[in-house]
Amino acid sequence: MDTGILTLRLLVGLLVAGHGVQKVSSHLGGSGLEGGTEEFRADGFRGGVLTALAAGGGQIGSGLLLAAGLLTPLAATGTIGVMTVALTVKWHNGLWVQHDGYEYPLVLIGTAAALAATGPGAWSLDAALGLTPYPAWWAALVLVAGLGSGLLARLVLHRPAAPATAGS
Repeated sequence: MDTGILTLRLLVGLLVAGHGVQKVSSHLGGSGLEGGTEEFRADGFRGGVLTALAAGGGQIGSGLLLAAGLLTPLAATGTIGVMTVALTVKWHNGLWVQHDGYEYPLVLIGTAAALAATGPGAWSLDAALGLTPYPAWWAALVLVAGLGSGLLARLVLHRPAAPATAGS
């Protein structure tokens, strides 16, 4: 079981962190901070550079913590939060990724929630530092806090679409 949890943590954590790197730099195929900023503006978010830095930093930090199995409830909360924002952006496209839907963010949210529920496993920094096991109620708190923070970020940072003008 610990091998499976380790594999899952590494896969999801490093992918989330890599996605954050793409938001703020040209590494891993990213468009640099300018590209990340433009992506958020195109999706209707305020804040420009600060929004891209916060999102990228949140993804990098939560992804690396998740991969390492360090402060797993915090890592899962961060992952769920940033992926909830991504889910809200893609919501109008439907579920499936073939149509730029929210399938992938939903899988990452579910995986982070599952890791919060199972714990990081024996091969984790949490276990090495004696922080495990986390109480079972942490999983519910992680899910509520992650979803809530993502929805709050969307509410605060997203601009409503401009009404269509006559003749457009």
